[in-house]
Amino acid sequence: MTDADVDAVAEIRVAGWREAYRGLVPAPYLAAMNPAADAAAHRARRAAAEFPAVELVAEAPADGVVGWACLGPCRDADVPAPAGELYALYVRPALIGTGVGRALCAAALDSARQRGDARLGLWVLRENARARRFYARAGFAADGAERVDPVDGEAVAEVRYVRGL
Repeated sequence: MTDADVDAVAEIRVAGWREAYRGLVPAPYLAAMNPAADAAAHRARRAAAEFPAVELVAEAPADGVVGWACLGPCRDADVPAPAGELYALYVRPALIGTGVGRALCAAALDSARQRGDARLGLWVLRENARARRFYARAGFAADGAERVDPVDGEAVAEVRYVRGL
């Protein structure tokens, strides 16, 4: 990913949230998401000296950036090191099921291996059945850890998936 990709990634991320989390997080939160604000926040994170993430994009010749994945060090102290974490993986909603997500996931796994990680974890909304099936097909499995994150004042449950590399 380059700085020139940030606007396209913001569009994909916002569209991905609106598609994947409809009915799972408060509708006003999804409606208020703004690609320009998301891009500005993303640029600020990328400019931070301590930004440890690897960002990958999937591109199509006619469409430009069509997917994005972001990974880095695992933030969970209870996952044995060396471990990475897949922070995000989004595909243009119209391209879900076309293999873009699988290719990005494979690239993220390769990147984690290159970083020296022995395992890769991720958090997924407990009620997001489609994403949970996707990650299970990619070799991830729920490890029993759960957390609740507030989204716009509403508790949203997540489960952790992990796979060895």
